[in-house]
Amino acid sequence: MARRRSHPGAMRPPTARTDVRALVMGVILVGALGYYGYKYFTAKPLPPLTGIATVADGDTIEIDGTRIRLEGIDAVELDQTCQDANKQSWPCGRAALRAVRSHVQGHELRCDPKGLDQFKRVLGVCFMMPDGSDLNAWIVQQGWALAYGHAQVYRSEQDEAQSAKRGIWAGTFTPPREWRQQHPR
Repeated sequence: MARRRSHPGAMRPPTARTDVRALVMGVILVGALGYYGYKYFTAKPLPPLTGIATVADGDTIEIDGTRIRLEGIDAVELDQTCQDANKQSWPCGRAALRAVRSHVQGHELRCDPKGLDQFKRVLGVCFMMPDGSDLNAWIVQQGWALAYGHAQVYRSEQDEAQSAKRGIWAGTFTPPREWRQQHPR
């Protein structure tokens, strides 16, 4: 059997150097995930926020200077318009703001923080005091927001609003997420 001799310029198999790089990257990735998991599972939960809220838009409120993005819902944007059953444009974002303000006005809320969003706002589920009714659910049930997120916690409220043709479901609309993509700030 004749042996082949390599000559300059011939392709060589990858060196062990590539394997070492992959191993180092794997170790860094596992370490970063471990650190994130440790920070996530050992972090002290934020205490509930209570007080009279001001309403910024259909899914954002403020209590004592803390902005709270209502978790699990996505309301129409403040400048968003929708179409009614007769294809007439109407300011559904402003209508959502008015409806939420009217519902919340003068009532104390308790908001249970669940974390922070990408804008560093507190994500939370808020409850009307003293009865404990879920504000997030009410907004979706009235047709001013869609159920949002993987869990779709408020899906039954959305289905109810849609069948009753409440709020934005009275006609047609662009889902808020799509509207934001079409109207970047």
